Amino acid sequence: MRLSRRSLMGLAGASAGALLLGACSDDAADPDGAQTVNWWHIQNTEPMLSVWAAMAREYEAARGNLKVEIQPLENEAFKAKLTTATQAGSPPDLFQSWGGGVLRQQVEAGLVKDLTADVQPWIGNLLPVSVEPFTIDGKIYGIPFDVGMVGFWYNKDLFTRAGVAAVPTTWTEFLAAVSRIKAAGITPIALAGKEKWPAHFYWSYLAMRIGGPTALQQAGTDANFDTPDLVAAGTRFKELVDLAPFQKDFLGADYSSPDGQAATMVNGGAAMELMGQWAPSVQASLSADKKGLGDKLGFFPFPAVDGGKGKVSDVFGGGNGFAVGRDAPSATVDFLRALLEAGNQRKSAATGAVLPTVRDAVDAIADPNGKAVAASLAAATGFQLYLDQAYPPALGQQVNDSVAELVAGSKTPEQVVKDITTVAKNQ
Repeated sequence: MRLSRRSLMGLAGASAGALLLGACSDDAADPDGAQTVNWWHIQNTEPMLSVWAAMAREYEAARGNLKVEIQPLENEAFKAKLTTATQAGSPPDLFQSWGGGVLRQQVEAGLVKDLTADVQPWIGNLLPVSVEPFTIDGKIYGIPFDVGMVGFWYNKDLFTRAGVAAVPTTWTEFLAAVSRIKAAGITPIALAGKEKWPAHFYWSYLAMRIGGPTALQQAGTDANFDTPDLVAAGTRFKELVDLAPFQKDFLGADYSSPDGQAATMVNGGAAMELMGQWAPSVQASLSADKKGLGDKLGFFPFPAVDGGKGKVSDVFGGGNGFAVGRDAPSATVDFLRALLEAGNQRKSAATGAVLPTVRDAVDAIADPNGKAVAASLAAATGFQLYLDQAYPPALGQQVNDSVAELVAGSKTPEQVVKDITTVAKNQ
């Protein structure tokens, strides 16, 4: 991302009851009375940590009788706490969402508010593609503040040192570049093997490149992943894994920890990483000068696969947004509207951590790599949401687990699709 989708991704010791203070209150009964909004988000590092806080304080000052209680959480900690809260039937008032299958389950359980009528006066200000993952059966249950895609972020200096003169555009060229970089004594790729979700980006993109932009959607609909194209995706990914391209001890590495994937990348420990639009900001937050790689950082789309049905312009990614808990006070939706005002979206875009969803804020993207991502999205010929969000939670988790087993060498490409299919048929 997880920004991260996956900054996406710690705060411990607080009880679920304490975190849910005010989630089930009488605030909604008196819209003019004092209200408290509990807000959980995963932007727990700079720059968005302080940006979100400032926006909340500004809104409090303007409203006068509202208090926003902010709970910033590391991605995995967030998902664990949200699961506990939703299983107890007590979602927070305003919380991080990526839409898709997870949001659908929350909708079906009656845990989130239908925002369709409330947002009609301003939903037209947002890019339509950004709203799609948050639209369930024609109704809107979440609002995106960021939209983007996964691609390769690379260290230009390390590519030059290894003699890689141009970014690869095909899988064959990519494997050749990896071999050349490794031969130069440079670790080709940083990977957070412990967290699993970063590895599923590779398999998912290869499935799209080989089977076409709708291959994964069809597999989910049919509850059948045991197809030649998806087996081939695992086979091609194994070609990369067999080159041993990842950093030492990658199977135990987190994404955003001081010695994790993003830190390895920004500190020159690897030549590239496959990550979403939030990568530069997470890298910067983990660098000594908090500036990241600067103009040494480049971006290129996931390469095409020779003979595949997909195109380089078929995009894998998603948006970061917020859903509103069913018992949230009445001010919550208006606070969400304020976060999505053009001025606030411009502030978010100026950090380089967010690709805005509000049309009038898109021109605030200043970073060249951010502009490259935005241009790729604008030219996209197909779009696939992250699988661990697009599918129901159990199926998305199985994708992550199975791909992780492929990376670890404990499962074959054929076993991977069979295991995923078994879970899919039980959904």
